[in-house]
Amino acid sequence: MANPPQTFNDGVCRIYETVNIADDGDLPVDGLREKTGPLRYEERKVGITRYWAAMQANVRVDAVARVPRRYDVSTQDVCILRDGRQYRVKQVQHPTDVTPPVTDLSLERIEQAYKLAPLVR
Repeated sequence: MANPPQTFNDGVCRIYETVNIADDGDLPVDGLREKTGPLRYEERKVGITRYWAAMQANVRVDAVARVPRRYDVSTQDVCILRDGRQYRVKQVQHPTDVTPPVTDLSLERIEQAYKLAPLVR
């Protein structure tokens, strides 16, 4: 039986890259610059198998977001979900049995949030 088409009805997220946001000549300060977004997403269940596999690898998985297929997202990136919290991308997967093509992002909540880089126009 074929899987039903994927919907992305749980909200909108944005993907950020970590960059130096300090003024020229100042000490470096890590911050976030938007890389991709806005992206609609579906929240996925953090199943017990995924949870314990992550724990064995000394990784915590707090959320899983399914977005339309993206090859430019990496484990160096940060995702902000509709709850406004920042999550570090811990794993990127591209399931092949879903229509339309998707990317699953395993996310770990960041306790000390980064500042956002000012928008450059």
